[in-house]
Amino acid sequence: MPGHRIFTLSFASVYPLYVTKAERKNRSREEVDQVITWLTGYDDTGLAKAIADGVDLQTFFADAPAMNPNARLIKGVICGYRVEEIEDPLMRQIRYLDKLVDELARGKKMSSILRAEGS
Repeated sequence: MPGHRIFTLSFASVYPLYVTKAERKNRSREEVDQVITWLTGYDDTGLAKAIADGVDLQTFFADAPAMNPNARLIKGVICGYRVEEIEDPLMRQIRYLDKLVDELARGKKMSSILRAEGS
């Protein structure tokens, strides 16, 4: 069964869009990286390598060192869909990242974005 077209987009093509969205709202590239690191377990070196290698989103998430178990706490609507109701695991992971960057751009506190206990 063929996957969705978004699965074949390179992470390197999507990453600058995340950064631009955040920076337009006075957030930083470092904060975008922090959100990505929290979700996927990539460190700065791994993130830079994924961008340099031009891996697609499917590979980016498949190779993620450690998806955060608290990602299941990410709820809400992104791109017209409730994140928690998306059945395809890869699409859900992509939308988790979209949702986190959206929350960052909307000015939420990092502790809330990263689903810290007590926030």
